[in-house]
Amino acid sequence: MTVDDPTAGRRRWHWRTLDNAAGGLAVDLVLYAASATFAAIIAVTPTLLPHRAWGAVAAVGYLVAALAVIAQLLLRRRSPTSRLTGLPARWTVTGLVWAATALLPLAWQSIDRAGGRTDRAQEEVLVVERAGSRLLEHGTPYLGHDAIAALPPGDQLMGYTPYQPGMAMFGLPRALLDTWWTDSRVWFAVGTALALALAVAALRGTPAGQATPADTHRRDAALLRGVQAATVLPICALTLATGGDDLPVLALCLLALAFAATDRPGRAGLAVGLAGALKLFAWPVALVLIVWGLTRRAGTRVAAGAVGLPVAALLPALLVDHDALTENVLRFPLGHGLVTSPAQSPFPGYLIASALPAGRLIAAALLVAAGVAIAVRLVRRPPRTAVATALICGYGLLAAIALMPATRFGYLLYPLALLTWAPALHRPVDTPAAPLPDARSGRTTSA
Repeated sequence: MTVDDPTAGRRRWHWRTLDNAAGGLAVDLVLYAASATFAAIIAVTPTLLPHRAWGAVAAVGYLVAALAVIAQLLLRRRSPTSRLTGLPARWTVTGLVWAATALLPLAWQSIDRAGGRTDRAQEEVLVVERAGSRLLEHGTPYLGHDAIAALPPGDQLMGYTPYQPGMAMFGLPRALLDTWWTDSRVWFAVGTALALALAVAALRGTPAGQATPADTHRRDAALLRGVQAATVLPICALTLATGGDDLPVLALCLLALAFAATDRPGRAGLAVGLAGALKLFAWPVALVLIVWGLTRRAGTRVAAGAVGLPVAALLPALLVDHDALTENVLRFPLGHGLVTSPAQSPFPGYLIASALPAGRLIAAALLVAAGVAIAVRLVRRPPRTAVATALICGYGLLAAIALMPATRFGYLLYPLALLTWAPALHRPVDTPAAPLPDARSGRTTSA
């Protein structure tokens, strides 16, 4: 394996050494302990009420997980080969933690909400469910400009649906039956779990070729870390339990990258196309995947799904009421609606837009400049592997989130998960072996 940067190998080695410390349990312990602290702070901080309710439940789940990992570490010292400390056991703990910190709070809040509590869901849940009702009744999930203007001033923000038409599908169950399990978050969780399961199956089902068991173990360990980033990481668990609309989008993007890593460009295009039919955040990922497809003479196959599915989702809404579509999907996100998005986080783009004269224009110019820089990178050095594709998507979205004038802290789940997912996309045979000690010199050499 060739490395352009002579220090890149050492950096990868240092991270791999840290990540593999105590068989991966050391990082697990840090993850769960830090997450427990974060959830406890959220539980007692004056913030959104659904967030506080999540923190009270999730803090206990993360704390129990941290104690379980401590027990695993102690057992590993006594019996290094115990099955209770190996990779399958870590997968089991991860699944239980996701159930305790995301699925349990989600079910609890959904049941409370069905019982009449009005503080058990973020606004996104209500917006998606109302979009589902409008789709069922009128054939479009969107209200037009005049209909939104007719709403009381305090309700106009909730009249907007700043998502792609496919997102309304998660609101259809609630439109048909009013009960706890038709809460849109339940179906966000179902879609997320299904997409992640397919991604894991795709990567694990890759023929190993000349890979050794150690190579396969490293790939599976990286895959576990990627799944943790998309599930038990507090920013993801909190989002799924209280709002949830970003998680199926993220999971479908990860599935698309898994298909890319296993040389299935057509399926990669379909997966990212489904994500793009839900939310605009998937469109940059689709663009980079199309460029990846072009390097393999499969650009058309990727684009067929990546572009075709979002267009197919937009077409009915366009035909029913094109003004309503434009008002919700273009004018509102660009800040030209009847009301402006309340999204704000202390990132550079927001600070510049709010603190400087003509700050919004400056932030927009910086965002465009970042986009141009990424476009030049794609033209000059197009990604030829799924790993490079994931890294470009992760860093590109990180730059976009930092520079957008109106953004949310929760959007960071996209770049964090994409960047953590990248190592899992290595083929086992292509994964460099961990350095082995040289008995004569004490130095490390590649296996």
